[in-house]
Amino acid sequence: MGHSEEFEKIKEWYESGAWSIKWVRNAVKKGRITAEEFEEITGEPYEG
Repeated sequence: MGHSEEFEKIKEWYESGAWSIKWVRNAVKKGRITAEEFEEITGEPYEG
């Protein structure tokens, strides 16, 4: 199974410091990425 359409962009933004972990969490709430992808990007468990 592939990643969500916006996964790579959000991952890049988070890793560059342009996005905070809070913004990545909001992306899950808005359905832009999955909880599993949140964990892959941040290394933290997703707790909505």
